[in-house]
Amino acid sequence: MLKRATILFLFFTFYFVSNAQSDTLFVPFKKIKGDITAFAADNFDNIYLLNSYDQLKKIDANGDSVAVFNNVRRYGKVAQLDVTNPLRVLLYYKDFSTIVILDRLLSVRSTIDLRKQDVFQVQAVCLSYDNKIWVYDEFEHKLKKIDEDGKLLFATSDFRQLFDEAFSFTSICDQDGYLYLYDKNKGVYVFDYYGTLKNIFTLTGYDNFKTVGKFITGTRHDSLMRYQPSNLLLQEIKMPDTFRKAQSILITTTKAYALKKDELEIYQLR
Repeated sequence: MLKRATILFLFFTFYFVSNAQSDTLFVPFKKIKGDITAFAADNFDNIYLLNSYDQLKKIDANGDSVAVFNNVRRYGKVAQLDVTNPLRVLLYYKDFSTIVILDRLLSVRSTIDLRKQDVFQVQAVCLSYDNKIWVYDEFEHKLKKIDEDGKLLFATSDFRQLFDEAFSFTSICDQDGYLYLYDKNKGVYVFDYYGTLKNIFTLTGYDNFKTVGKFITGTRHDSLMRYQPSNLLLQEIKMPDTFRKAQSILITTTKAYALKKDELEIYQLR
């Protein structure tokens, strides 16, 4: 099926570097201090903070603590946190190949042991638009969709047969009817929900990869990279100096977050 798909390669990309925008794009908003090792933010400006003991705390837009999840050490360290849907918070524990789904108050909805589904090697997972879960099985080299019980709903063919090469996808994003799979060395592979390849974007070397509205975003060195597929426009925006020391960075439609040692800096985006 994928072999018959029309593959749209990018031969031309409009590209520019903006230094002036960095002074006005990132406006300091507030800081959250404390023991913070990882974080995420949802579309309602709720912030989810993981500490060094792997306690997960949810803070609302006013800075008030809404909920806490303490039973995280049972499966080791959290490798991935997906809050795309605030009603279904996804925690992925790579070492135990386990996915835990929490509700909006961080109570456990379901626990999925991927090993019981014969899935043993996964780096990238994400929530789907219909409250299911996408995983990329690196052992079988297949993109799979499962439900909250771990039942397999869909799987593509072996990607090695389709592309004659192996991939190491570190991120999956479900956005506006498409799946964006990111391999840092090969780029962005875009599929529809039926596993048909729709496009390839050779955007390589990005950290903090994410799809945000109409943009594909990431960071590279001291710059925010923002690509708009609709007009092939790639922007490289120099970030403030304070971002260079960040452990991780998150860009949303309205804010930018920079995690440093014991501090999360939040900026409004203009």
